Amino acid sequence: MSDRTIFLSDVHLGTRGCRAHLLVDFLEKHDARTLYLVGDIVDGWRLKRGWHWPEDHNAVIRAILEKARSGTRVIFIPGNHDEVFRDYIGLHLGGIELKRSDTFLSASGKRYLVTHGDEFDAVMANARWLAMLGDRAYATLIWLNPKINAVRRLWSHRYWSLSKWSKQQVKQAVNFIGQYEAVLAESARQQGYQGVICGHIHHAEIRRIGGIHYINTGDWVESCTAVIENHAGEMRLVDWEARANRHRLLERRRARAASAARALTGQDLQ
Repeated sequence: MSDRTIFLSDVHLGTRGCRAHLLVDFLEKHDARTLYLVGDIVDGWRLKRGWHWPEDHNAVIRAILEKARSGTRVIFIPGNHDEVFRDYIGLHLGGIELKRSDTFLSASGKRYLVTHGDEFDAVMANARWLAMLGDRAYATLIWLNPKINAVRRLWSHRYWSLSKWSKQQVKQAVNFIGQYEAVLAESARQQGYQGVICGHIHHAEIRRIGGIHYINTGDWVESCTAVIENHAGEMRLVDWEARANRHRLLERRRARAASAARALTGQDLQ
């Protein structure tokens, strides 16, 4: 049985940090009536500085277009990294609707503001040059992630994100996240919404802020998360990387058990 709605954002296709293979796996295993792409699906900023587009990035685009062809309503709300698509707001591209923001009515009757969220980021709004500089520093941390994990695989198969850890350690970043969430929730409240669904800051979260149901879909660079609405209107955050880690752990346990069983059987035959 398919879900009612899927929300995902901040895929950053065109960057080396994009975990496209996990997103393809997620899309293959999940169907919904409506798929919201809540911004920064393609990273135009990074592609301007250098082309990086491996096959699994193509696979993500194919999976999304296939859903649109199969009857899923796909709504794309461009973010700051794919802002070039904001020139085409109101059009349909390959069966995908482009909107600046949207009003989403859940199955339970709640009205949500759906927006990428960069317009609520004071750095983006008032100092674009600083945002671009921060993006370069962030890109460096993302570049280091796979190199660190290549070494970590010698003793652990669990993916560890240096960029995510860095944000959690820096007090200013923690304060920024809290301020961003509060501003977005207050804006939704003033506009008469019961909730807000956004992305932008790569920090997946579902919680209540001053009576507003705040939902951030996270990203597919650091946390590999999406938000799914079921047919009762309930929202849940899906951590696809954690699921993949559990699956790999289970497979290793099965392999060890099978190896132990073969060794025991060989001893019995002697």
